[in-house]
Amino acid sequence: MKREDNSINNKNDFTILFDGKSLDGWKMAGKDNFTVMKNEKALLSDGGMGLLWHTKKKYNDFILRLEWRVLHKDDNSGVFVRFPDPGNDPQVAVNYGYEIQIDDLGKPDGDRIHKTGAIYNFAAPSKIVSKPVGQWNNLEIKVIKQNYIVIINDQKITEFIGSRSLDGYVGLQNHDAKSKVSFRNIRIKEMI
Repeated sequence: MKREDNSINNKNDFTILFDGKSLDGWKMAGKDNFTVMKNEKALLSDGGMGLLWHTKKKYNDFILRLEWRVLHKDDNSGVFVRFPDPGNDPQVAVNYGYEIQIDDLGKPDGDRIHKTGAIYNFAAPSKIVSKPVGQWNNLEIKVIKQNYIVIINDQKITEFIGSRSLDGYVGLQNHDAKSKVSFRNIRIKEMI
């Protein structure tokens, strides 16, 4: 029997959501945008509050893997899962999906429920395991039924039982004009 490799670098059975070259299949809700950094095959948040979401498919149970990097200690962003079509309103993802937070300082109040790895406003991470500013971090989000597990840099830090929709889109938060957060190697595996 073949053993599955669960490392962040295993791309078997994963669908690539961002090709590193274009925003094909992605759409911005809200203002401002994400810039494609072709030399790094990455996306960089640019401007104010918004949501870059993958439009091609709603997902039920899945594993989402990606890498992220901050340029400043106080950068803020997040990854949204299982939200309905937001149209041009990024608050739809906030109100109907779940955000996996990226913000080591937990602004505005420093509360752990707002820090990196939290299911924002719902479940705090057990610890902060982000790498230093400027280094890439691995993020894995496992979503099975109402069970949510967040793994950062190969450490399970958050488990949560949700109560919202069992399907939806995935997206990236563009939090504010000062925050510069990059994303790359964005891929998903459906659990059927």
